[in-house]
Amino acid sequence: MPPTAPDQKRRPQKKPTSPERVTAILDLLAQTYPGVVCALNHRNAWELTVATILSAQCTDVRVNLITPALFRAFPTPKAMAAASLPEIEELIRTTGFFRNKAKSIQGAARVVTEEFGGKIPRTMEDILHLPGVARKTANVVLGSFYGIAAGVVVDTHVMRLSRRLELTKETKPEKIERDLMKIIPQDRWINFSHELIHHGRQVCVARKPRCADCTLERLCNSKDKTWSSAAR
Repeated sequence: MPPTAPDQKRRPQKKPTSPERVTAILDLLAQTYPGVVCALNHRNAWELTVATILSAQCTDVRVNLITPALFRAFPTPKAMAAASLPEIEELIRTTGFFRNKAKSIQGAARVVTEEFGGKIPRTMEDILHLPGVARKTANVVLGSFYGIAAGVVVDTHVMRLSRRLELTKETKPEKIERDLMKIIPQDRWINFSHELIHHGRQVCVARKPRCADCTLERLCNSKDKTWSSAAR
């Protein structure tokens, strides 16, 4: 039978992870967020490590409010290691889960002091030895402070937007990271995470994405879009 009219009009769709589409997404993100940096305030790798641990299930804004007092009281890993847990807990209470976080940052301080000469290590293998540090925190510190692209930071924004943009179908951070590392050039891993995090906070928000203001809208086929240029 000859093809029907709709079949004649149908065009093959490019894979969502095709190099052309991924490059287009990366280019638009770079144009939209030039010079983007980590939103957590820090003066050194130790402060960034602590701030990232504290940012779990807490906003960066809140973390930035409490870290100045925390680092005035305990400015070095050695000082943090010698502090009492109640002292640390009181200073970080408003970040949530403060008891576990206090144990993590004090444990990290002790390992940094005793095993790494007071300095945050520069390799993924070593930094993962620190209590409270998983791949997300490790990637933040290695990438944002040391400029080492060891992986892709996968936080809640990167998880959500990577799925919306069909760059992955996975739901677990480690599997999402593996997918992203396969399709994104390594020299873009660090900035890609920062750009996607900013985009998730400012435009592609969780409940009502601001699709009409989105520079990626024409490349996005998400089912929960609130506006589409194709419908105009």
